[in-house]
Amino acid sequence: MTSTLQRPAELRAEGPFDLAASARFLEGFTPAARADAAEEPGTLRMAFPVEGSWQHAGVLIRRRAPGSVEVSVAAEGEVAGAAVRQVGRILSLDVDGGRFAELGRADPVVGALQERFPGLRPVLFHSPYEAACWAIIASRIRMTQAAAIKQRIAERYGELIDVEGKRLASFPAPSVLRTLDQPLGLSATKVHRLRAMARAAEEGLLDAEALRALEPEEALRQLRRLPGIGPFSAELILIRGAGHPDLFPANEPRLHDEMRELYGLPDADVAELEALSERWRPYRSWVGLLLRVHREVRLG
Repeated sequence: MTSTLQRPAELRAEGPFDLAASARFLEGFTPAARADAAEEPGTLRMAFPVEGSWQHAGVLIRRRAPGSVEVSVAAEGEVAGAAVRQVGRILSLDVDGGRFAELGRADPVVGALQERFPGLRPVLFHSPYEAACWAIIASRIRMTQAAAIKQRIAERYGELIDVEGKRLASFPAPSVLRTLDQPLGLSATKVHRLRAMARAAEEGLLDAEALRALEPEEALRQLRRLPGIGPFSAELILIRGAGHPDLFPANEPRLHDEMRELYGLPDADVAELEALSERWRPYRSWVGLLLRVHREVRLG
């Protein structure tokens, strides 16, 4: 598919935001398989099925002024508008970050993280649907192996979209993924569960707005009812798929270890760490991201 970009729409950030930081994050975000994401300064390209219609869209995002980006979409009418809103969620621009800096002034650990990674907000999976599929694919295998399988599925079953000279593979729409009939490195159980994620998406069980409208515990309970989705995966879908900004990741041991390291609390249990995270409200998910990134940089 060759894209014809529509007139750009503007998305503005309330609070610190740096598109270049988002692109650098994507370069190191294994599930995205985007080692080239930051090669063109001030520009980011994406391709994804748009929630609801599940039509594919190519997107060109450019920084035009501090705190704002222009989003040009290769899609028509309501699909284009929905794609722009989806980009806003993917880049966490749909959350008012105006109070985020206050956390750093009140908490020196958070302040040091904000200084180390200025303007970095969570960069999400394109949708909770894709996050759920990643959770199934990545279960019990190496992340690099999972990323290669996810990319093969996108190239085989999705749609290749040319976005201003870059060909990107958009993940298959749920109606197509339900027809997955080749393992592509997956077990029969995982193929079955991917089909179940596709059905769940079609039934609205993985809708980002609906998940974020629920109380977090209820959203997590609903997600855990899906086949193959346990506590860790449910949190991943809600935080990094739907973009819930204020959830403490209770099932991420490596993040907990980083908290113990940075706060000097080697013996703190998860309940104590969760109590500590109360000072991060209403951005607990955002601080969690900074902790993950810091750990990856610190440990190499």
